[in-house]
Amino acid sequence: MADAQRAVADLKLVVVDYESGNLRSVAKALEQTGARPVISQDPGELLSADAAILPGVGAGDAAMKALRKRGLVDPLREFAASGRPFMGVCLGLQLLMDSTDEGNAECLGIVPGRVRLLPLGQKVPHMGWNSVELSTAHPVLKDVPSKSYFYFVHSYYVQPADNSVTIGSTDYGVGFCSLLARDNLIATQFHPEKSGPLGLKLYRNFVEHAALVSSRR
Repeated sequence: MADAQRAVADLKLVVVDYESGNLRSVAKALEQTGARPVISQDPGELLSADAAILPGVGAGDAAMKALRKRGLVDPLREFAASGRPFMGVCLGLQLLMDSTDEGNAECLGIVPGRVRLLPLGQKVPHMGWNSVELSTAHPVLKDVPSKSYFYFVHSYYVQPADNSVTIGSTDYGVGFCSLLARDNLIATQFHPEKSGPLGLKLYRNFVEHAALVSSRR
């Protein structure tokens, strides 16, 4: 156990800073897992990390402008392709897609798909607790039951081109991908840092998985 805790503490975990608004709450949640996250907008720091988290709240088009301004677009793509654990949170999930209807902007293009506005007839933004039905096992989902409730705040949702990357789904007038995984990537539409003990469990699982992957590299 001590070795596992030491591996978590030694993990270089970068939380990508592009002034997305919720960096401290994400970092504080990660600190509760024993990790020592580094909040950084330095592309070199990102590329030297063992694992990375791309958080975010706000508009997709503005977020992409902020990432381009900081020279983070290509480093994020490179990191995602490196095989090192990479997690997106809320807007950080949406930015993985090819493009977004929000401002009709190009996104990172890491996962094929598009970001769509939630359907008319529902209160937008979708704000509050909702359940996530899990369809596929994943190390980050260890001891997280299907149909658990997590906290959402969003007006847009992702529509991946390949449905097999959706490992968790939620209904809000439309069934949408609320949890995505492919290779070294995992991303949530909900906010784990706002989701109580189960949200913290997700972060703990991610950090422990990342430490294990790092020890094998």
